[in-house]
Amino acid sequence: MDKIVKGEGRFYIAGDGKDLAEITYRTEENTGNLVIDHTFVSEDLRGQGAGEKLVRAVVDLAREQSVKIVPECPYAAHQFEKHAEYKDVLK
Repeated sequence: MDKIVKGEGRFYIAGDGKDLAEITYRTEENTGNLVIDHTFVSEDLRGQGAGEKLVRAVVDLAREQSVKIVPECPYAAHQFEKHAEYKDVLK
């Protein structure tokens, strides 16, 4: 799997000139918390853990910035239910 790239308000995995997977987030102005609002994984990467790796990238970013995450996206919310070790950054 290709490496995860940090973009403006997103992390993504690119290949063949297109995004194969991405997760987007925005920063809440008043709190600095990260709101995950969208996750996409192409058919090419389905079942390979790409979505989980993207959620993990945002979790790592939140820890670096000492902020919380609001998982609005259903996929991200599911990952927070599945991974107890993310509770420290869950809003």
